[in-house]
Amino acid sequence: MPTLFRFVVTLAVLAGIVYGAMVALVMFVEPKQAELSVRIPPEKLNPQR
Repeated sequence: MPTLFRFVVTLAVLAGIVYGAMVALVMFVEPKQAELSVRIPPEKLNPQR
């Protein structure tokens, strides 16, 4: 039983580290917003059949 308990505690600690890293990313990383424009050739807008 102690081995199973140690395994569960290890998984809980790893899950806590991953959760903490995700919270840190949300709190400290600000996404950059940029305008995006893509030129589409006229042939793709009006395909000739």
